[in-house]
Formats: sequence, structure tokens, C-alpha cells
Amino acid sequence: MAEALSLVAYSDLESQVEALERDGYVYFPNVLNAEEVAELRATMDRLEPIEESLDRHSTPENGGSFLNKVINNSFNRDTLFLQYLDRPGLIDVVEAVHGEDCHCIGMQSWLTGPGRPDQRLHTDWLPISLPEDVATDPRVKIPIFITTAHYYLDDLYEALGPTKFVPGSHRSGRSPAEDTQWNGAKEQSILCNAGDVVLFRSEVWHRGSANRSDQTRYLLQVHYAKRMITQKFPPYLNRFQFDASILAQLTPRQRRLLGDHRPSNYD
Repeated sequence: MAEALSLVAYSDLESQVEALERDGYVYFPNVLNAEEVAELRATMDRLEPIEESLDRHSTPENGGSFLNKVINNSFNRDTLFLQYLDRPGLIDVVEAVHGEDCHCIGMQSWLTGPGRPDQRLHTDWLPISLPEDVATDPRVKIPIFITTAHYYLDDLYEALGPTKFVPGSHRSGRSPAEDTQWNGAKEQSILCNAGDVVLFRSEVWHRGSANRSDQTRYLLQVHYAKRMITQKFPPYLNRFQFDASILAQLTPRQRRLLGDHRPSNYD
């Protein structure tokens, strides 16, 4: 039987940062209310894929084996998404670990239908590969280069295909091969409620699991990084353009998160 990931809500910033450093993730319950969840899901339903932006929208009707809709640069598609760039509480942790000049490097709306198969355990990015005895040495503190916020828009249960985590696995110093556990910790399911958020660092071992339900799973991903890490806003080679109506509504912090930085090194 699948094991549920421990989801502890820490109330102070210091403890939230410590959890991200120690466990590889931090949990935020009830970030969105039911109305916000419904509005976000409806907006994600309306978005149409843009092929040159590397969006995806495969369905059984168009030859896909399951519904897999991924909309990149969601912040540039509807003003509703702007508030998810700097959601109160989450953004404080993001800036605490990445610095006050950090930025958003990507945002995707992701709808996954019945029939989605299991992914393999992976890391999103392993910035520094180290021998395990070095990576686990308490004197070694690897900076957090990239984090991802998962806004869960369903009440998660095992058949719906929850995200699987191996807590603490960011201290392994490597990406998984055929591993299903690390240091005695097995992969565990994020069984949270619609409106909850989990923020995790890119080195933690995780995977999406099979959707064996008759329901579509809705997820918003927001990726953050230290400023020196590039933003991933396709299409590339100067073809990405911000929507002027979106730019007009940005707050100063949102402008910085989308790349309006003060001049610094390498500028």
C-alpha cells in the first residue's frame, strides 16, 4: 500500500526554509479557497495551446493515449495567473532561499487525464553532483538553485495520480537510477487537498504517478530560481513576446519576477 508523505504546515519563515533545506519540500495548506480553485481550473480549460511555445494538448481523439494538456508561460495568457507569481507566504520563502533578486523561470498549466502512465523517479535538475558521504555531511550546505511550487487543484487520492516524493533525497548527491528509495525513505504520495501547495527544490527525487481514475487532474506549476539561472519562456531566439495588456497590470515585484532586474553582473 502506498505511503502518504508527511505534510507539516510550519507557520514561521525560518521553519519553512529549514524544511525546504532538510526535507527538500515545504507544505502550505489552504492557499486557495474553493472559488479560486474553480476559477483557475475553468481558465486552464479555456486556454488553447500555442505550438511554437511548446505547449501540448494530446487527447485520445487526436491520437494521444490520454489527455495531456500543458500550457507554458501561463502568466502571459490571462491576468488571473499573475497573482500566482508572488502569492503571499510562498514568495517569502522563495525570496529567502533564492535572494531578493530571484525570478520566475517558468509557469505551466497542466491537465492530466485518465490513462496517464507512471513516470520514473527523477530530479528536475541536479546542479551539483557529489559523493553521498559528502552530500550528507552536515557541514555541507548546497544552495537551493531552483524551486517549483505545485498548486494542487484537486483533492488528491491514490487513483488520481498523486506526485510521489522521496523525502530528503536531495542529499543523495545524485539523480536516481532504478532506485525506489534513498537512505531508508521510500517514495511517498502527496495526498493533499485542492488549494494546497507544495514547494520543492529541483534535486529531490519525485515522479508523477498513473491516473487510474475517471477524473482529470489539474495542476499549476510555478518555477523559481536564482537570478543567474535563465528564464525558460518559449519560443526562443527572441520570438517570445510579453502581452502588452499583461505587462500593464504587473506590480513592481511581479515585473522583477518576470525579468525586469536592476543591472548587475554580466549585464
